[in-house]
Amino acid sequence: MTDSLNPPLSYEASATTTHPHVATTLPSEVISCLKNSRFLHLATCDDLTPHISLMSYTYLPSTPFDPHPTIIMTTNPSSRKTNHLLTNPRVSLLVHDWVSHRPPTRAPTGDREGSPPPAATRSSLASLLMNLNTSALSSISTTITGTARFLEAGSEEESWCKEKHLENNTFEEEEMNTFGQQQQQIGQRRPSLSIDSDVRVVTVRVREGRIADWKGGVRDWTVVTEGEEQPHSGLVNGDTP
Repeated sequence: MTDSLNPPLSYEASATTTHPHVATTLPSEVISCLKNSRFLHLATCDDLTPHISLMSYTYLPSTPFDPHPTIIMTTNPSSRKTNHLLTNPRVSLLVHDWVSHRPPTRAPTGDREGSPPPAATRSSLASLLMNLNTSALSSISTTITGTARFLEAGSEEESWCKEKHLENNTFEEEEMNTFGQQQQQIGQRRPSLSIDSDVRVVTVRVREGRIADWKGGVRDWTVVTEGEEQPHSGLVNGDTP
């Protein structure tokens, strides 16, 4: 019997809300993506032009300053995404934790152009990545929609979030040996980002979005607080019919 709180992904047309999951906690697939992925894609837009950035991020189930699931990011104050967020704080985030290797494609004649090059079909590394990509390292991604908030410069919340963000993006140092294999330097750690004094800290409260699998199935989800009414059905990304 299918769990009513976790319906299967739908392969119906997905322009409207599809099999909405409404609960007081995030779906387990969303938590898995947020915990396992190294980066996310941040989509912003001014009045005319959309912009997408690959971002390091920190996911926390809550903070001392916000009881809701929160994503922390940092941005240069003069960047395009900062300018977009100042004029339009609505954002869309894409998070996935599968290996993003593009498998080889073939034309009906057997000849092929584009990427990866034909040699990739003979590469054991390419074959390994392709198999990982299609054999469920996790085959789920999630889109998150919400409103970005710049933390007040010099505030206690900003300092706390900076510290957590830096801590979450400090990894065991790795280097490549002469055979192209990673060698881990045990005990050595270094941050994958730098946080200058003038950097802006941005948070997004995780409240709604859409789960998708690599086959195209989708399911919408919304997090509500205890006693909050179930939201009216509308289109994903917060639009209404």
